[in-house]
Amino acid sequence: MRREVGVLIDRRGRVISVSVADARGTEFPDLRLGENRLAGFHLLHAHPRGGALSKGDLSTLFLKRLDAVSAIEVGNDGRPGLVHTAHLTPPGTVGEEEDWRILPPAQPFEIDEFDLGAQVSALEEEIARAARTREAKKDHERALLVQIDGGEFDAEERLEELGELARTAGAEVVYKELIYRRNLKPGTLVGAGKLEELTSKAYHLDADLLIFGQELGPAQAREIEAATGLKVVDRTQLILDIFALHAQGVESRLQVELAQLRYMKPRLLGAGAQLSRIGGGGGSAGGGAIGTRGPGETKLELDRRRINDRLSFLEKQLEGVSQRREERRKSRERNDVPVVSIVGYTNAGKSTLLNSFTHAAEEPRRVLAENKLFATLRPTSRQGYIEGIGQVIFTDTVGFIRDLPKDLSRAFRSTLEEIGDADVLLHVVDAASPGAEQRLDAVNRILDDLGFRDMPTVVALNKADRAEPEVLAREQERTGGIPVSALKNIGLTELKEALGDAVASVQRAELARQEEARAARVEWR
Repeated sequence: MRREVGVLIDRRGRVISVSVADARGTEFPDLRLGENRLAGFHLLHAHPRGGALSKGDLSTLFLKRLDAVSAIEVGNDGRPGLVHTAHLTPPGTVGEEEDWRILPPAQPFEIDEFDLGAQVSALEEEIARAARTREAKKDHERALLVQIDGGEFDAEERLEELGELARTAGAEVVYKELIYRRNLKPGTLVGAGKLEELTSKAYHLDADLLIFGQELGPAQAREIEAATGLKVVDRTQLILDIFALHAQGVESRLQVELAQLRYMKPRLLGAGAQLSRIGGGGGSAGGGAIGTRGPGETKLELDRRRINDRLSFLEKQLEGVSQRREERRKSRERNDVPVVSIVGYTNAGKSTLLNSFTHAAEEPRRVLAENKLFATLRPTSRQGYIEGIGQVIFTDTVGFIRDLPKDLSRAFRSTLEEIGDADVLLHVVDAASPGAEQRLDAVNRILDDLGFRDMPTVVALNKADRAEPEVLAREQERTGGIPVSALKNIGLTELKEALGDAVASVQRAELARQEEARAARVEWR
C-alpha cells in the first residue's frame, strides 16, 4: 500500500484497531486514564519511507499515555527493517528526552528480547510512587498560567496580575508563560503544538490546572481540556471563584451567585449536549428522525430551566436589597451628612485607608483589609471626622479591575451605582506597584461607563513609603495626587485637608444652586 498502517494492541496481545493513518490519525478507544496508570495500549505502525519515530509519534505516545509506540521501517520490497520503540518516563525526569525514552533501533527478530510488560509495570509503579510523594506535599491545586500577548504594552503586567488572582483563589502557581500570538487559533487560541508543551510542563510539574488570562468560549475550553487532559479555567471564572470565596454578606452572595449562573448557563455540557436532539419531533416520542425520538425534556433542558428559575429568584431578591439600600441613602441625605466614596483598583489599600480615617483598629468597626485581590466585596460605611466639615460618612467599595467580566459588572452594578450618591470620590492608587498609570486609567474607564467620571475627585497615592521616588513624583505631577501610607499613617492629615476642601467646594456649589433656584421662584412669583 505504501501507506502508514497502525495497529493498536492491548496488554493481552489483542488487536483493538487497525488504521491506515499515521500515529495522530490512529483510531483510539475512549481512554479513561487513571492518574497513576498508562493507557494499556501499544501502538505498532509502519514507516514506508523509513526513518526513526516522528514528532507526531512521540506526541501521541505522551498525550495518549500509551504503554509504548513502535515504528517499523518498510523496505521497497515490503520487508520489515529496523524497529524504533519509545516509552514514557516518570514525572520529574530531566534531560533532552524528559517526556519519553527512545530505545536503540532493533531488528524485527530482536523485538522479543524487550520485555514490554516488565517495563510498563516498573513505569506505573514509579509514576504511582511519585504521585503519592507529591500528594503528601501538595497543599493547593498546582496551576500553569498562560497570558496571550497580542501586542499589548502591558501584557507582562497582566500575567503578573493573573498570578495574583490565582494565588488569591488558593492555587499554587508553578509555571507562567507569556505567549505572543498576533492571530489567535479559533479552537485552542495557542495551537496544538503549544498545548503539547503545556501538557508536558503539567506532567513534570505535577500541575492539574491550566489558567488562561483570556476569556474562553465554551467550545474553546472543551477543546483545550480534551487536548491537555487538564482542568481549564479562564480569567472570568477565576475572578468569579474569588468573589464566591470572599462573599460574606447576603447581598454579595446573591450577586456572586447571579454572576456565576449567568456565566455557567451557556457552558452547560455533559450527556445532555448529545441528547438535546431527543424529542425533536414536536415533543412526540413518535416524531423526529431516527435516533432523535424520545422524551420531550432532557437533562440539559432541565438544568437550563432550573438556572433560569434561580436567576429570576435572585434578581427579585436583589431588587429588595437595593430598595433597602436606597432607604438608607435617603436617610443619610436627610441628615445632611457628606459622603466620601473610596474607589480604586483592587488591593490598592482602600480598606486600610478607611480603617485609618475612622480609627477602627478593632472589631466590630474594623473593616477587613488583606493583601489579596477582592478581599472586600460589599460596600461598607463608617463615620469619620474632617476638620472644618464635621461628621463625614466614608464608604469603601468593591475593588475595580481592568476588563471586569461583564457578568460581574451586571451583578454588581447596583452596588457600584451607589458611588454616584457620594459628594466626593477618593480615588486610591497603589503607587508602589508597577503600572500605576494603567490601573488608574482602568478605574477611570469604569467610572466613565457608570457616568461618574466628572464627580469631584481626590487622588491618594497610597503605599508612598514603598514607592520609587521618581515614580511617585511623576504620578504626583500627572494626577495631582497626595502621597500617603495608610498602613503607617503618613500624609493622612494632608489628604483629609484636600477632602475637606473638595467637600466644602461641593457644599458651596450646592448652596449657590439652591440660591439660584430660590431667586428663580421669587422672580416667577
